[in-house]
Amino acid sequence: MIISFDLDDTLISKNKFRLEKPILFQRLFGLECIRLGTVDLFKKLKNEKHKIYIYTTSYRSVLRIKWTFYIYGVSVDYIINQQKHQRKIKNLDFNCSKFPPMFHIDIHIDDSQGVKMEGEKYGFKTIIISKTDENWTQTILKSI
Repeated sequence: MIISFDLDDTLISKNKFRLEKPILFQRLFGLECIRLGTVDLFKKLKNEKHKIYIYTTSYRSVLRIKWTFYIYGVSVDYIINQQKHQRKIKNLDFNCSKFPPMFHIDIHIDDSQGVKMEGEKYGFKTIIISKTDENWTQTILKSI
């Protein structure tokens, strides 16, 4: 299964949830910390043979996103940033902030109720994670 994750306020945030420990390399290059539990969750999903995508509306570069996870010892299989999303969706007859089927994604994980509504409208599966959910990784694993 291909599972995509949003970044802002889902896996990356300032002061909204606990984060993985910063790493020296990360500080040197100004890379962001990821949500506590992400490393273990990604490793578990990879061990179960799932593919992990990042699907964000941010304009961060693909390389910067890749390094953000790589420094924690986890890899992502594919990254969709705002630029990739806009290039691909311009050929379709509608507009939405995210459209996972366009990238063959089976389920998208996000914090936005708006993305949940788009999923209901356009027929794609979402798991919406609260910023305050301390057991967010279990929420995801149970839903998958």
